[in-house]
Amino acid sequence: MTDTIHGRESLVRLLEGILAMPGVTVYAPVAEGDGAAFDRVLSASEALLDSSGAVRPPRQILAPMTETLLAMEPGGSAVDSVPAPEPTILFGARPCDARAIVFLDRVYAGGDRIDPYYAARREALTILSIGCREPRATCFCTSTRGGPLSVEGSDILLEPSGEGWIVRIITERGASLVGRAGLGSSDGRVTDPAAFPQAGAPRDLSALRGRLEQAFDDPRWEALTAKCLGCGACTFLCPSCHCFDIVDAEEDGRIVRSRIWDSCQFKTFTRQASGHDPRPTGADRYRHRLMHKFSYCLESYGMPGCVGCGRCVEACPVNLDIRLLLDAFGGER
Repeated sequence: MTDTIHGRESLVRLLEGILAMPGVTVYAPVAEGDGAAFDRVLSASEALLDSSGAVRPPRQILAPMTETLLAMEPGGSAVDSVPAPEPTILFGARPCDARAIVFLDRVYAGGDRIDPYYAARREALTILSIGCREPRATCFCTSTRGGPLSVEGSDILLEPSGEGWIVRIITERGASLVGRAGLGSSDGRVTDPAAFPQAGAPRDLSALRGRLEQAFDDPRWEALTAKCLGCGACTFLCPSCHCFDIVDAEEDGRIVRSRIWDSCQFKTFTRQASGHDPRPTGADRYRHRLMHKFSYCLESYGMPGCVGCGRCVEACPVNLDIRLLLDAFGGER
């Protein structure tokens, strides 16, 4: 039993031990194009354990890009497709991604109505996060109340220490995994986050919210967002975006109802059957994105809808930087 993982080889052995557990599905960062994405792994050799962050976030584990909700056979009744997943381990998530799952929990399962599809997958999931030694240039998690060592959403956090990691147990679910994996735990004391490089300057989110609301009719929205293409890359790579559409289609003689990801940045997202669109311009849509994440979500869920992972900054084909927009309309940090 140990409370420290010494070097990359020990981290690989930990993953191998988890993969050897019977009846467990494991997701970890894997190579995808020039970057990385979270996907199911069957061998530790598939995982990119040295990745500084996956381009594609892990939210599809809980809310797939396309999922069947129910199907109706000819002449029969509808049968729902609520999943019954086996125990699932998310290995190597970054603290921002774990925190994004906390936000999704509030969206899908935090009110009077709980999404059973999300809830079933969430109940099966244990999250082992790896703290960040160095933030990427596009990271700003500290600005959104997170941080490179944030434990929010994680069941276990591996805190960087020298060439290895200290094991921090956060939840009972994490303690169970640590026991099965043959690890011990630390004494529970987490290193002062100030000892690690910060990712963006802290912001007063309450003040930011007020300034954004005051700037709702500011004419600068049009000028500063004019280059937005409405491609939706920022939303599809966001770990906390959750817009979706419901479609019915015939498949092999059955009527299948599916839920698919959607984006508030698409031109037809808010277009009504009458043809009226309350957000007809790109500026209207981008303003809504910022207002939703830094105003409406604070009111509805008690936390911003952005965790500062920086994926939208990296992915934007026209270099539209959300941080600069926040500076322009939110004033000083």
